[in-house]
Amino acid sequence: MADGARPVIGVTCFVRDASYAGWSMNSAILPSTYTTAIRCAAGTPVIIPPSEDPGPLLDRIDGLVIAGGPDLDPATYYQEPDPMTKEYYAEQDASEIALLEGALERDMPMLCVCRGMQLLCVLHGGSLHQHLDTTPGHEGHGGYSGVATEHGVVAKEGSMIAAMMGTQIMANSTHHQGVADAGELTITALAEHDGLIEAVERPDLRFCIGVQWHPERIGHDVLYSALVDAARG
Repeated sequence: MADGARPVIGVTCFVRDASYAGWSMNSAILPSTYTTAIRCAAGTPVIIPPSEDPGPLLDRIDGLVIAGGPDLDPATYYQEPDPMTKEYYAEQDASEIALLEGALERDMPMLCVCRGMQLLCVLHGGSLHQHLDTTPGHEGHGGYSGVATEHGVVAKEGSMIAAMMGTQIMANSTHHQGVADAGELTITALAEHDGLIEAVERPDLRFCIGVQWHPERIGHDVLYSALVDAARG
């Protein structure tokens, strides 16, 4: 990256049928909240659709966001699908796993959001609760399927997330699955009301953070600013 240039931040998207301008067709789509958050943090967003070989893209970007999206294929964490695990896409899973593996090898700054955090945990040997409303202790965790709610999150003192946001955080909930086991990652925040894992980190890397909530939807701009600053460095 040239001196003074805006860091290029890749952000994953998904491919689905979408309607616009009177047409309906298969489209690479992503909520604009991600690209807006990256631009407001003085980064240049580049949208990355699923690909058979996304690795070469890593040589052209400075940071990575693994965005939210559909459920992971339960086969990625050695489980059979729950009745509520209905929509998952092998091509997207494989593409994002390859991106994550390459980014981790490069120590590339990354922020993993919602599904992204779940995938980061699975890649480090973790597993998921496939449906929180049928998981003892997590019933009624929060909104999903078009409904968003908010709840408190308690961050661990000394963690990167606490240094950026403090130990008491108000987060949003837009997910029906959650992390049951973070694998080799360090757990750095839990939901205040039910103890669900809400943030994870790799302290041995420059900037590797996963959050279960959507910071770009709730004004947590500091996470994107910190990502862009790390990518600039």
